[in-house]
Amino acid sequence: MSAPDFLLLVLLGGVLGLDMVSFPQAMLSRPLVAATIAGALLGRAEYGLLIGATLELIALETLPVGASRYPEWGSASVVGGALFARFSEVGAGALPIAVLAALATAWAGGWTMVSVRRLNGLIARRTRGSLERGSRSAVATVQLAGLAADFVRGALLTLVALAATLIPALRATRVTPLVALRRE
Repeated sequence: MSAPDFLLLVLLGGVLGLDMVSFPQAMLSRPLVAATIAGALLGRAEYGLLIGATLELIALETLPVGASRYPEWGSASVVGGALFARFSEVGAGALPIAVLAALATAWAGGWTMVSVRRLNGLIARRTRGSLERGSRSAVATVQLAGLAADFVRGALLTLVALAATLIPALRATRVTPLVALRRE
């Protein structure tokens, strides 16, 4: 995977992290859509669609209500879609490994969303006086800080998850000459 592809996937994870809660909530962060986009960025939309459908079946059980902690499927689906699109030709184990990586990322993403909410609360408390006076700039500052924090959270989550899964996988495929022989 090239550096520009990696960067595009990280940016996609950030945008889909925003879509999950903050903005625009256009359902782009659903696994079916997110994994398909990630696969398409790597030239294999059909593999992204396949893992996206698999993850969507798991995600349907998630009901985000109130203050409950739930998995963050947007960034996680980017990770799963990218892994499966990149390594689908390696063997039959590519799909379950990509699903497992996406599930781990979704679980970690749930924890990161709680951290960002705490950060947003801290920012709101620090500007409380200005907010109570009705300051437009204070409202804009709190809103933009929340959006930026959510984007950075999604991008960092995607970056860490992709790096943690892609680097060992790339090393494994380079070390195993039999995989290269099977492709020819």
